[in-house]
Amino acid sequence: MKILITGALGHIGSKLIHDIRAGEYDEVVLLDNLSTQRYASLFNLPSGVKFRFYEEDILKADLKEFLKGIDVVIHLAAITDAASSFDKKDLVEEVNYKGTERVAKACLANNCRLIFPSTTSVYGSQSELVDESCGKEDLKPQSPYAESKLKAEELLHQLGHEKGLKYVICRFGTIFGISVGMRFHTAINKFCWQAVMKQPITVWRTAYDQKRPYLDLKDAVAAIKFIIDSDLFDQNVYNVVTLNATVRNIIDNIRVHIPEISIKYVDTQIMNQLSYEVSNQRLLEKGFKPKGELAKGIAETIYLLKNAFGGD
Repeated sequence: MKILITGALGHIGSKLIHDIRAGEYDEVVLLDNLSTQRYASLFNLPSGVKFRFYEEDILKADLKEFLKGIDVVIHLAAITDAASSFDKKDLVEEVNYKGTERVAKACLANNCRLIFPSTTSVYGSQSELVDESCGKEDLKPQSPYAESKLKAEELLHQLGHEKGLKYVICRFGTIFGISVGMRFHTAINKFCWQAVMKQPITVWRTAYDQKRPYLDLKDAVAAIKFIIDSDLFDQNVYNVVTLNATVRNIIDNIRVHIPEISIKYVDTQIMNQLSYEVSNQRLLEKGFKPKGELAKGIAETIYLLKNAFGGD
């Protein structure tokens, strides 16, 4: 089997490519435009795996040519920072929607199967628990980032229904955990960075006791591999979540390692009064079992950061 990964050097992609074992796939093609200059993601890749890397932009590349002979495309290329997406709505729309459209149509032309990571940020539920079968009233994305992902989902549903596109949509919870290409704009990783750097932890003013879905990076990679191994390209949507937690839960776990932390409440355009949990039962029923742990993920991140700065 040959797979192609767009955005291959990012937070999720770098973890995925470093976790591929020799003999797992016949060939792994990596596309990344290096806009974030994560060159280090290419260092020390697993031996015995046939990798090919191309510095390419999904908005400009000849994707139909790249996808020739490819069995599965994992489309990770996206602008993912929800908070900053308000300041670059047009670019977010171009990359996250138009880019996905180009990838999906190239998949159709080459009969490739497609894994599309969306986000649980598409939910804006008034219910305490929400799942993939919820109505439109529970789909109220709070940022241009989430809006672009939901719009791309709708496009894939259309192409699946009208053209027979083979795909699966994964609504990922907010990622936490370490990788070569990791970033620190999402809640848990950002809080760990701020705590280690002895900065105040910046919390959205309404969010301290609101429950939200989170996804251990290891579980994200495991879910991608599970989908490929199970051939789960059923044109369906699956929530991929390790746990639902409040900011209070997260900060309590950070305090175990760094007791002296302070909290600074800030305003954001994404603030709302909603608190909800996201169910991952649909994917569990397919046989996938998340193994990530919030406490362990936080401990690993803090250990990594402390050692980077001399262990203090």
